[in-house]
Amino acid sequence: MELRLSLPVVRKGVACCSIIVNALFAGGIFIFPIISPALVSHLKLTQPQLTTIVLAGMVGQYPFSVLVGYMIDYYGPAACSLVASVMFSAAFSCFSLEISMAADDISVSSSATFYKLTLYFFVAGLGTVFSYFSLLFSAAQCFPNHPGIASGLSTAVFGLSPLFLSLLASNLFNTASGLQVIPFLQFLAICTGVVHLCGFVTLRIPKPTPPPPAQPSEHTPLLQSASGEPGTQQPHDDSLLGLLSDRFFWILFLACVLTLGYCEMIISNIGTIVLSLSNSTVHSQESMEVIASQQVRLISFSNTASRIVVGPLADFISPVASHLPSGLRALPSHHFISRVAFISVPTALLVFSSLVMIFTIDEPQKIWILSVGIGMSYGTIFTLLPSIVSAIWGVPSLGRNFGTLTYAPFIGTPIFSYLYAFISAKQSVDGGLCIGTSCWIPTFWTSFACLTVALFATLCLWKAWKGHL
Repeated sequence: MELRLSLPVVRKGVACCSIIVNALFAGGIFIFPIISPALVSHLKLTQPQLTTIVLAGMVGQYPFSVLVGYMIDYYGPAACSLVASVMFSAAFSCFSLEISMAADDISVSSSATFYKLTLYFFVAGLGTVFSYFSLLFSAAQCFPNHPGIASGLSTAVFGLSPLFLSLLASNLFNTASGLQVIPFLQFLAICTGVVHLCGFVTLRIPKPTPPPPAQPSEHTPLLQSASGEPGTQQPHDDSLLGLLSDRFFWILFLACVLTLGYCEMIISNIGTIVLSLSNSTVHSQESMEVIASQQVRLISFSNTASRIVVGPLADFISPVASHLPSGLRALPSHHFISRVAFISVPTALLVFSSLVMIFTIDEPQKIWILSVGIGMSYGTIFTLLPSIVSAIWGVPSLGRNFGTLTYAPFIGTPIFSYLYAFISAKQSVDGGLCIGTSCWIPTFWTSFACLTVALFATLCLWKAWKGHL
């Protein structure tokens, strides 16, 4: 009997360990800035080509996110972990093989190599969304009563992945001549495949039985239904068409297009932004690569820290409503502020970060201000989105609904990334790497205008959903 009682606890513990390990190895596409210098020197890739490759990985997370959501809803996280295992192994092994096959004395980049690397990084991005959904919803099933903590901590480890992988790269694969890209990518291919294959075995978590609804007391705030009549409940359209017909979904979608697209543009290009501020008389190539690597780690650290803090904080000051048998929803008495505040505040921080880049950044050592702001905002927004989606549109189709919302960065990231890439290419001399603040100031002015619109959108949602989450 004691053994039977302990089995669920053991299963949950093993699942948590698997979630942590999977998350640590799931962020391979985010360390592109530390391998891009080698691609420039060895393959002679241009800035637009580098942007296209990394963009393929970033947007590769999103085209099939709705299907991944359906897969989560119907087959569970373990199946997604298996798919991630195959995709990661194939993508990183093929990427390393393509680099190793290139001649050492090429003077112009090969179009065939560029297209292949783009395809392989797209597959790695697709593997990332399978891994992300697997660990996120595994954590939600392990701790169904604490959605903020579950999503915050699990995705915090995911946010730590670039830092973890960059430390492995610098400590195990760095030599006097720089990062050994081919062995490092081979290492990623093996490790990501193995740990996600283990996830296929360990993440078979039974869906929890919902607890009986809490009974209201004289201290429990009751929320009226959408009709405004106490004790009545409007029928809820749980279909995808019902979601897409909700104007507030599109307002949230627009805010995510602008905020997450901006963040992922910075994450993808932080290396070349740093290099654009180099001065050959002051900064060596090696020192600039070190600063670029530091920014990758700083984004990862601030991303992780924000997820660790924001998830539990949101559960404490903005707990989700419980559904009562009468058809009303009850907010706990210690509900202090709407969860939308956790989207509005980081959006305001992004507005501030764009102004900082325009007016104060003129040397690479100051880039840390941008890196910290991006990491904190990106982590906060992604941590709170699943709980906001479930609170407004319900839990049964959470995977599908959240997957639909992730099409927002799929749209926003290419727009912002190519805006940066083509402005930078236009300002460059002889097609080389662009040097100077003129490489990106127009991009940040445009970003400032877009992020101001996003901030206004979140404030509209805050007002519309007041008292609902």
